[in-house]
Formats: sequence, structure tokens, C-alpha cells
Amino acid sequence: MLTVAVASLWARRTTFVASFVALALGVGLLTAVGLGLASTFDAPRRAPKRFAASPVVVMGQDRLTVKVRRGPGTAEVSKPLAHPHPVDTALIRELRRLGPVALRGGRDAVGVDAAADAVRDVVGLRAQVLTRDDRRRADPGPERDAQALVTVNSLLGTAGGVSAFVSVFVVASTFAFAVALRRREFGLLRTAGATPGQLRRLLLTEALAVGALASAAGCALGARGAPVLARALVDGGVAPAWFTIRAGVTWPFHVAFWTGLVVASAGAWAASRRAGRVGPAEALREADVDTDVLPRGRLLTGLALAAAGAGLLLWGLATDPAELLKRKTYTTRPMLLITAAALLAPLLVRRVARLLPLPGATGMLVRENTVASVRRTAAVAAPVLVTVALAGSLIGSAESVTGARAAEAREATAAQLVVTGDRLRPPAAGDAAPELELRSATVSPSESAPAPELRGATVSPSASTAVFVREDNGTALVGFEARAVTDPAAFAELARLPVTAGELRDLDDRSIVVSEEWKDVEAGGTVDVWLGDGRPARLRVAAVVATGTGSNGAFVTAANAPAAPVDRIDVRAGAGVSLDAVAAELRHATGGTVRTVAEWAAATHPRTSPQTRLGLLVVLGIALVYTAIALAGTLLMATSARAGELTALRLAGATRAQVLRVVAGEALLAVAVGAVLGAAVTAVNLAGLGAALAALSAPVTVVVPWAIAGTALGACAAIAVLAATAGCRRTK
Repeated sequence: MLTVAVASLWARRTTFVASFVALALGVGLLTAVGLGLASTFDAPRRAPKRFAASPVVVMGQDRLTVKVRRGPGTAEVSKPLAHPHPVDTALIRELRRLGPVALRGGRDAVGVDAAADAVRDVVGLRAQVLTRDDRRRADPGPERDAQALVTVNSLLGTAGGVSAFVSVFVVASTFAFAVALRRREFGLLRTAGATPGQLRRLLLTEALAVGALASAAGCALGARGAPVLARALVDGGVAPAWFTIRAGVTWPFHVAFWTGLVVASAGAWAASRRAGRVGPAEALREADVDTDVLPRGRLLTGLALAAAGAGLLLWGLATDPAELLKRKTYTTRPMLLITAAALLAPLLVRRVARLLPLPGATGMLVRENTVASVRRTAAVAAPVLVTVALAGSLIGSAESVTGARAAEAREATAAQLVVTGDRLRPPAAGDAAPELELRSATVSPSESAPAPELRGATVSPSASTAVFVREDNGTALVGFEARAVTDPAAFAELARLPVTAGELRDLDDRSIVVSEEWKDVEAGGTVDVWLGDGRPARLRVAAVVATGTGSNGAFVTAANAPAAPVDRIDVRAGAGVSLDAVAAELRHATGGTVRTVAEWAAATHPRTSPQTRLGLLVVLGIALVYTAIALAGTLLMATSARAGELTALRLAGATRAQVLRVVAGEALLAVAVGAVLGAAVTAVNLAGLGAALAALSAPVTVVVPWAIAGTALGACAAIAVLAATAGCRRTK
């Protein structure tokens, strides 16, 4: 069997080029991605900088530690505090008795030149004592290295998944189409006495041989490509400047190689079963009209995946619409519907092809050839379907979610201007609106008199903070982003939040506004929380707002976040006052950046971050490369196998140009069929996303990425025409 398989591979080596290239590329990508992922698991260990000269560092508490239930017992979990504690002044005085104390960059930490044991005896439980490499935690942004790798990890994981997903399509479709072209060969083998099992083993042996060679080549390609990938991620701003590929890691090679073999075997398995059903009579078959193009197993699998994709979408809408807005969900869930559409493509291509208008005699010939050769059309349409559906679903979902967040931010305030900055100086509201005078400690008495432009203005300062709550019956500690408002009355006047219960104007120092994300919380009830500085508090729920896109968060008063500096001020000018004059006075009085609400929303809620967009384009680029391989391989094989048919057209009086137009037209029609099916899958996915936004009371801003999808489709069309016409250059 091995000898026959090797001879068959050599005789039909051009048939397996597309599968070999696709599989080698897939294994190479998996190897490079695996090496990149292995390099993201541990951030580099850096030497302490801020207190490098101090043997001991005393740092205020910066994490909230709470006991939660774990099975029959309890366990401690911790979350970073929004406002870490400073080192107490009295403690600093005590530490000075042990040795020199260094303060650098604030009172959140101090360096002590003393023995660590002596420092621990003095500090006790009032602060943290750090020694050796742990002193790095006192450096600015101690977790920035690990956080910088989260985006890289997510991008590489998605790229690896898409590579495996699309490579299976390419290899499976190539083997399936090769089997369709070899029906007469298999019929002759059956006539010569070959059993169905022998035919299946022949194809599987061929697949394993191709898979082993391609996987080995892919591992070598991935080893060389991994450093290039790392540099590209750094240059694109996705990875930090220090990111490199770690040496000595071997597991990505094993994973990629064996995955390549599994993909090759899986791709050939269905084709081998079809080959086993070929009868001896196929050796005498002359008709080129496809029959039995959708086996029962493929039909049932396609219908099951379509039902699963639609069912999961409806289940998500009914139970947790917010889950549909998460990147992990809208990146992976469309794969079910894409796979279902590709499996059912032979059932759909005839119907779609007949719906597309093609005038004239040439158009009629193109259509009839296309619907008669369902296997060829489906093999061409499937990779186009994958590319168009991925472009529309991934980019469209990302753009829709970020667009909804920007629209939600604009609609959430009635302010005309928004001032932002790290430590703003809030102005006084003025005599014309005494009820809005600010209670911020940063306003000195000399600043209390308002400028004329701010008289009668509604001014609502707020600060970034967080609150923590135990959820899931006490088994999890959940942190929520929150804003601490300085003036609840001004906040209630300017806020345009989607309130579902309670009243915003009831917010005071003993209450909180939460979103529907909080479980088992009702307006008027109480909730036990930990504030941003770790203090426990029992607060009354003043109002509940809709979840939206997840950015509504929670709201408390400044009294519940005294350490939070004001970083945003919403302002609505008084009647008859020039907005430009108010903006100028705000710049002078606050020292912050003043924008209109629309400008602020565009700046703080961009449509899609450059890093995210680059990552998605990389994923689409991978899909497009696979599509090019699949289209070129399938059409070159198909056109070469049609030499007799094309020669007959020439003998019937068709010119060479007319033959080329027919072949190109058939390729374009097959691409158009794939585009229609891909657009249908995209429509379902984006419609589900729009329904999720509506269910969450968020702005429904469904974005269709026409430019990107059109570019991908144009590339598919160009590749298909070139490959199809190249295969008939030798037609007489």
C-alpha cells in the first residue's frame, strides 16, 4: 500500500501542491504562534529601580484580600485596590529610628536602610515589607510588563485558532475535490479488484505522507518566522519593545507537527469514505454533471452545526446578551455558522447561482456549467465564504461594539463640554447656582468666586474609582469600575443614564448607583461592598441602570472615594453664554483638556484601537492567504481536468478569447456564490450583535466593513480569474 501511495503521490504531485503548501503554511504559523505564546507566559524579571539603593521597602497596602467560599471551606482572593494606601506618617517616624528612610515619588512606599526582620517587627500588619526582587512592586506600573503581554497573547491565540480552522477547510476541500476528479481512476481500481477499504487506506496514506512532509517543512518555516513575527508585533505597537522569542522552547514544534498530521488526516477522512463508495461503473462514466454531491453525513453535520450556531446565539440573547459583546465570543462563535454554511454549500450553490443575473449566451453557458459542476463550484465558493464571513463578522463586530460604546458615552451626559486630566482643579459653580457649589478640597478660598462665563453653569466633577462585591453566593470577588461624583445634584441633572429602577437624584454619601450586571441587587435595598481604598461599606441602592455595553459601571459620592483625584468635569453652560468663552475659562481654571462631548467621545472611545485593528487584519490576512492557496489549487486542477471539454468548445467554433471568458466567468460566478453565502453568515452574526445591544439598552450601531470585505472579495476574484485562465493556456 505504501508503495502504491508513493507512486500515486509522485504521479499526481501537482494535485497535492495546494494541500502541501496550505498545510506547511498552517504548521509554520502554528509553530511561530506557539513560540510567541510561550514567550508571553512570563514577563521579564527586572531589577528594582525606584528603591534600588534601599535593602528594604515598606509599601502601603495595594490589594484587597477577601475570603470567599470554595467547596466546603473558604479561600482568600485578592484584587488590586483602585487607591493604594500611603505609608502612615507615624510609621515613617518609627522607621527612621531604625535607619535612613528614602521617599521617592510619593508616600505610597519608602525605602529603609535597615535589617528586614527589624522592619517587619515595627511595621506589623500596617503595611507591606518588600525585599530583594519584590522591591520591583514599588516601581511605577509594576504590572505593566505582564499586562503588556495580554494583548499579544490574545492576538496570537486567535491567529493560531484561525490558522487551524481555515487550514482544515483548505485541506479538506482540496482532498474532496481531488477525489471527485479521480472517480474514473478509482472505478478502474475497483474493476481491477481493489476493495473500498483499500481505496480508503490509499487516500489516508497519501494524506499522512503529505502531512508529514508538510509538517516538517512547516516547523522549519515557523522557527525562522517566529523572530520576524515578534519584530512585526513590536513595530505595530501590539507588543512592548522588549518582546522577543524565548530560546530553548520545544513544545510548540511538537504541537504544530502533530496538529499538521491530524489536520491532514481529518481533511482526507471524509474524502476517503467517499472514495470507498466509488463503484466499478464509474470507470465507464462520461457525463460531467455532478450527482450525489451532498452525502447524508455531511448534510446532517451541516444542519447540526447551523442549529447549534443559531441556538447558541438565541440562548445568549435570552440569558446573557452582554456575553455576545465580548471579543472572545464574537471571534469564535461565528465559526459554527461559517462551518455549517461551507458544509451545506453544495446544497446552496445551484440556487444562489441561478439567482445571480448573467445576460447573453455566454452568461447562460457560464451559469449552466457552474450549476452542473457543483463540486467545483462549492470547492471555489467555500474559501471565499470563509474569508468574506470572517471579514464581515470579526471586523464588523469589533467596529459595532466600539461604535456602540462611543454612542453610549455621548448619550450618557447632557453636558456640552467635558474636561479631562489627571488632577483637575474644579471651578466653583457660582452665585447664580448656589446649590451647585463644589465641595472639592482642591479649590482654595481665593478661587471660590466664579468667572462671569461660569455663572449659572452646571458643573459636575467626578473621579475614577472602583467598588468590589462578593457575588455568585459568596464564591467570587468581583470588581467594578466606578465614578465618584463630587456633587450628586449636578450629576443627576447632567446624567442621561438608562435608569431601570430608582432615581439618580437619590444618590448620597450612604448610597450607590449600580448597573444590572450586579446580581441580586434591587433599588432601595442594601449591598455590602468594599470601596476603592479597601474600606468595607454597606450602601443603599439609589438606582439601577441598564448594563449597556458594560461601561455604565457604578457611581458613588466623593465621600466614598476621598483619595480619588478629579479627572473629569462635565459642564453645561448657562443660558445665553458663549460656549467658547466657557471653554476658555475652564482651560484656565482647571488646567485640563476641554472638548465638546462629541470630541471627548471620539478621543476616549475610538472606533477600534490600532492594536486591535492590526490584530484582526493579521487574522484576515491569514485567511486570505489560505483562500488564495485553495482557489489557485482547485481551479488549476479543475481547468486542467477540463482540457477535453475546452477543446470541444474550440472545435465547435468558439474563439480562444471566448473560451477564456467562459472559464473566467465561471470562476467569478463561483466567487460570487461564496460572497453571497459569506454575506448571509455575516448578516446573521451582526443581526445577533445588534439584538444584543438592543437587549442591553445600548445604542444599536451595527457597522458593516464594506471596504475591508470588498478588498478581500476583490483579491479572491483576481486570484480566481488568474488561476482559472492560467490552467487553459495550452488549450488548442
